[in-house]
Formats: sequence, structure tokens, C-alpha cells
Amino acid sequence: MNAARPRPPAALVTLQDVGFGYDRHPVLDGVTLRVETGAFTGVVGPSGSGKTSLLRILLGTAAPQRGQVAIRPGLRVAYVPQLETVNWNFPVTVAECVLMSRPQGIRWPWASPRERVEVHDTLDRLGIADLARRHIRELSGGQQQRMFLARALLRRPELMLLDEPTSGVDVRTRHEVLHLLGDLNEDGLSIVLTTHDLNGVAAHLPHLVALRTRVIAAGHPDEVIRPDVLEATFGADMEVLAHAGMPIVVEGHHRGARTA
Repeated sequence: MNAARPRPPAALVTLQDVGFGYDRHPVLDGVTLRVETGAFTGVVGPSGSGKTSLLRILLGTAAPQRGQVAIRPGLRVAYVPQLETVNWNFPVTVAECVLMSRPQGIRWPWASPRERVEVHDTLDRLGIADLARRHIRELSGGQQQRMFLARALLRRPELMLLDEPTSGVDVRTRHEVLHLLGDLNEDGLSIVLTTHDLNGVAAHLPHLVALRTRVIAAGHPDEVIRPDVLEATFGADMEVLAHAGMPIVVEGHHRGARTA
């Protein structure tokens, strides 16, 4: 009797030949993608390449104009926006901001004792419990990102989507955020994030998707961070060097390719 073959990992979200756009301008065209259980995927591409639209499709806040999207029933998804889109003068503390992620219909601003404990535990897990009563504009870039991760984690997601989580932060904060995301992934959280930072972020992730309206390539960084793939994705000559076993991208001259 032949041994049973192991089942492939269950897909959380599957996109098949998805198309999406605004005012007849295609942003995504023929995108086929699977987000597996335990994924830690980075989506790379230039501005306007469709990265944020792809996150909206995965989140379910945008419907494809063509193709199919299959989301596992009951999947809990959380979204972390770009820090640049946040109004940091909004009169709210760290704990109050995190509590705002509670499902609609729960009374606000009064939190139950159980909710207050859950917020404290989540902030403590991310190392910012002592900042709970601080106004959000008083936080550093790394603390701001940790607050929004706490806000997302309060929803107990199985899949977390992050839009440029290291944009506008310094090198130290970038490493802290990547290390934290790696720990969350090891704890079982599936993660998809967008980034244009090839050397600082993408090269350190286990799985990449190069996107420029369509999927140019997908796989291990060695399969994606290649001159031919990067030129097709970013529209510029790019040289890839090896340093300490890691790919390093050096941008060359622009060939005048159209930006999507």
C-alpha cells in the first residue's frame, strides 16, 4: 500500500487571474497568487505598481473587476496602514488608539476590565506597555509602528497585511520592526507586507512577489532579486551583488520604461 501523500499547506487567500483598476486604468492585471498558512511574504514594486490595491483585494475592501478571489471562511485579517497616512494630532492615547480596533458595536470609549487587561498584555508583548497613557504624537517611529501592530493584534488575526511598514523610519527601527514581525510569524501569524526597500527589507524575507500591475516573479529572494526581474519591475537597470550571502541591489541608469 502506498503511503498517503502529505497535503499541501492550506491557502488563506487565493487570487486567480485578478484584474482591478480605477477609471479604466488597470492597476492589477492577471494577478494569480496564493497566500499560504504561515506565509511571510514581501510584495516589491515601484509606486503605482498596484501594491496597495493588492492589499485591499486581500483584505476584502476592494472587489476584483475580473478573476476570482477565494478567502478561507472565517479568516481573521488585520491591516496596518502606512504611518504617513495617520493624523498624529488626533487627541488619543496609545491605549485608546489600540482599543479603537475593537469590532463595531462595542461601546466606546468605555472599555471593560477584560479589554483593558487584553490591551495591556498586547502592548506589553510589543514592549510599549509603559506608553499606554502617552499621546500618540509623542511616540518615536518605532513606537508608532509597534502601537499599530498592537492595534492589529488585538483583533487576533490569522493574517496581517502591512503597507510599507518600514517607510520613513531609520535603520535601527527598520531592523526592530522586521525582527518583531519575524517573531510574530514564528508564533504562527501569516504576514504579507509591501515594500520598495530591496536591500533593507526584501532581501531579509523568505518569500517575495515582484509586482508591476502583473506578477513579474515570485519565490525566494534569490529567484526575485535578479537583474532581469528587477528591470522588468522597476524599469531601470539594476545590478545584484552578493555580500555575506545576501543580495545587494545597485541601481543603474534608467531606460525610460513606463511607470505603472
